[in-house]
Amino acid sequence: MRATTLLSTLTRSSPKPWTCTRCLQQASKSSKRYSTGGTGSNYGYAKPKRRRRVVAIAATGTVGLGATVLAFGDDAKHAYKAAERTGRVVSTLAVCINDYRVTLNQNEKIEDEEEQTRALKACHQRCADRTLKVLEKNGSIFIKLGQHLSAMNYLLPLEWTTTFIPLQDKCPVSSLESIEAMFEQDTGEQISAYFSDFSPEPIGAASLAQVHLATVKETGQPVAVKVQHPALEEWAGLDLALTSFTFSTLKRFFPEYDLEWLSSEMEYSLPQELDFVLEGQNALRAKEYFSHIPELPLVIPDVLWAKKRILVMENVSGHRPDDLAFLDANHIDRDEVSAALARIFNEMIFGTDAPLHCDPHGGNIAIRLNPSRRSRTSNFDIILYDHGLYRDIPLSLRRSYAKLWLAVIDADEPRMRKYAKEVAGINDEQFPLFASAITGRDYRVVTSDVSAARTTQEKKNINDALGEGMLQQLVQLLGQVPRIILLILKTNDLTRSLDENLHTRLGPVRTFLILARYCSRTVFEEQVEELKKRGGLLWPRNLVGLVGAWLGYFRVEVKLEVFELWLRVRRLVGWEGVVEGSVW
Repeated sequence: MRATTLLSTLTRSSPKPWTCTRCLQQASKSSKRYSTGGTGSNYGYAKPKRRRRVVAIAATGTVGLGATVLAFGDDAKHAYKAAERTGRVVSTLAVCINDYRVTLNQNEKIEDEEEQTRALKACHQRCADRTLKVLEKNGSIFIKLGQHLSAMNYLLPLEWTTTFIPLQDKCPVSSLESIEAMFEQDTGEQISAYFSDFSPEPIGAASLAQVHLATVKETGQPVAVKVQHPALEEWAGLDLALTSFTFSTLKRFFPEYDLEWLSSEMEYSLPQELDFVLEGQNALRAKEYFSHIPELPLVIPDVLWAKKRILVMENVSGHRPDDLAFLDANHIDRDEVSAALARIFNEMIFGTDAPLHCDPHGGNIAIRLNPSRRSRTSNFDIILYDHGLYRDIPLSLRRSYAKLWLAVIDADEPRMRKYAKEVAGINDEQFPLFASAITGRDYRVVTSDVSAARTTQEKKNINDALGEGMLQQLVQLLGQVPRIILLILKTNDLTRSLDENLHTRLGPVRTFLILARYCSRTVFEEQVEELKKRGGLLWPRNLVGLVGAWLGYFRVEVKLEVFELWLRVRRLVGWEGVVEGSVW
């Protein structure tokens, strides 16, 4: 899954001192910023001058702790906790950097490559274990960071990603008492004033929030109440500063593995994800947009009201998209679920003024049975949750991105290179890696037939390439592309992962045809717009251009319709098995 999950962990930009301002100021004054100890892959190494550089970090951290404690003399408990959180991060970061320094220096004296590998893997594991303890003890945003890092198996060593996997199921649960206190603080009323029933146990918990079932007192409507973990507000600002310090320090010691773009994305996106008023607005906007496309089986729960840390929604539930037993038991066709997901997220990327949901992982999507849906193939709804992270794609970028994908699907390398430069400023040297990044495929496949099913050998080729120097190039590449491209690629990766987890019979052929349809539509709309600027569409010269543009769009439509017809025939006659090859 290295290539498949590419970019599944991105989201943020400039820091905002929106909580714990004094902590943030003291942290930045005394030690630039502190860290989470996520010490990264460190395959390469820029030698520090001497051990004193590592000691200096610890010393700087100690000064920072003292300054933090002094700054909070009026709140000894808060000051102690701030110093404790900071101390864990700084000391672990210093120990891990020194561990890598010693290991890599020793490896220079060892000729046996296997022994070098064993020593480095052992160092990875020691540092990952230390960091895991810090993430678990500090909790809060650090749990979310660890969850992100556990999915970064295309950038981090296996020892790091596997060690952090338990964090996926270790989301904190805030007590009912703390939720009640926060509710009263934010609304001025007790929970019982709004709800006749409020489940004391959450039905789900994530790193930033948890969800309780409740019943509206006035109407009797069952609702889902999303509440932020109360402790987040106290530490979010300091924790973001610690995260930033970690990655900037790692860059100082290992400049070839610059992951500062990851911390800057988090600093930008996290305040948005913690603003539930904004999340409610995003949900209602997406709901309104897709209400005009009823053929897509998308359901977005209605929003009743929202405060910054409280969101009350219509209670709409379903099963995870990778719950294959549920799909099969209810005769929900996995291939149709895959196709519906492809249409929904391609509409978000290529639709005019469409909002883009940038976090479509399996926990934010549910499938429910809906036999009443009027469709030849769909007997289900797709429910989309968690609308905190949205972006708008500029029109010019959307059009260039569509042309890039059409070039990829056509295996037209010169056009691919042209639009990669327009979309992300990619030069010829960087292009092969970028092409693999956006498709999750081996570059040799990209330049031949990207719609063909992935083979075991192709996966091995990608993994081997990552281990042979491509990793460093990938880190540098991700650091320079525009943020919106990172989020588009993240959405692509997550939807590709959703599709693979469905284990469809058709492979990627159909999803690429659906992608081609949306890209062709986008290009056709641009061509029509350009023709209108030259005068009426029925002018002889413009009419010829219109016919040419329509034929290009019609070509893709015919291919997709023929393919859909063939699938219906297969279902009628009971043919099974995975579709191999390409129809392109």
